[in-house]
Amino acid sequence: MSVAALRDRLSALVLALGLGTVGGALFNLIDLPLAWMIGSMAANTVAAMAGWRVSVAPRLRIGMIAVLGVMLGSAFTPDLVNHIGDWAISFAALAVYCVIAGGLAFLYYLRVVGFDPATAYFSAAPGGLQEMILIGNAMGGDDRQIALIHAMRVMLIVLVVPIWFRLFGDYDAAQRATSAVPFLAVSGFDLLLLAVSGAVGLFVAQLLRLPASTLVGALLGSAAIHLTGVTAARPPAELVSIAQVVVGAAIGCRFTGLPLARVLRSLRIAAGATLVMIAGSVIAALLLHPLLGIPTEALVLAFSPGGLAEMSLVALALGVDVAFVSSHHVFRIMLVVFLAPLAFRLVHRFSGPQPEVQKPSEPRDA
Repeated sequence: MSVAALRDRLSALVLALGLGTVGGALFNLIDLPLAWMIGSMAANTVAAMAGWRVSVAPRLRIGMIAVLGVMLGSAFTPDLVNHIGDWAISFAALAVYCVIAGGLAFLYYLRVVGFDPATAYFSAAPGGLQEMILIGNAMGGDDRQIALIHAMRVMLIVLVVPIWFRLFGDYDAAQRATSAVPFLAVSGFDLLLLAVSGAVGLFVAQLLRLPASTLVGALLGSAAIHLTGVTAARPPAELVSIAQVVVGAAIGCRFTGLPLARVLRSLRIAAGATLVMIAGSVIAALLLHPLLGIPTEALVLAFSPGGLAEMSLVALALGVDVAFVSSHHVFRIMLVVFLAPLAFRLVHRFSGPQPEVQKPSEPRDA
């Protein structure tokens, strides 16, 4: 790589992180949950659509996702083992939700928007962004359109859900502050232990080719040492905030180089399916709350397909059971990643010979 190219990458990274830090600080001033991630995402989305050169190095993003995975895994305390069996009904309901919400979104993208079947199907699958992009492309879908729709889904849910709880829910900024652990309060041994657990979990997850291996692997590695009582330590609050800024910036930078008209059209298209998914999450929460006695807030966050890290961090900010929320998102991602491609193949097999896949046409306005 030339010196000029290296300088351009570095300047784009510095700009993205600088904008992310400013955006996060501003959102933090108004006491929004997930302030550092939402603020960073919003600032970089605006910059990317304005044509500014912003980018986040993939390795930096992977490292910070692993930090978030370790933090989420720290919510799996030893007494959690006694309650996992109580979640069987909510896991089953989540599977039903994925089928119904994904099916409605598929029909919307296929019949209303005008996507080709493969693009509509893998755009509608509620989870596994990277996996749905790769598999959708292999099945003949438009991978750029799938990526854009999923990015819009995550962005919309990350924006709508926390702000809703801030305005109408029980979010308490003081509670968020008391849950944070300062850097100096974590011992060097605990930091090393957390780092090793995340690295081992990541290695095993990649070896097993688990979906979302960076986040899921670090989460499982951290959960293992917390469930067994080896440690009760959490990553420092400062490091978690930095991780949120980096991950939020990475989401916003996805829109770099895309025409504003296409971004706005995709935003309008994705909003329809996203609202259906959010409404489905709320309905499921209201139905399950009297049956299971689990707080409605926890159920809404567990069923909202807005991303494992994002919804789990909102749960942390709201004082909701993070282990419950993150466990359901891990289950959702694995369910979608493993079963969605199989279901797509079965549909094509039983629907008879298919015409040769053509290049997907531009979607109709929705």
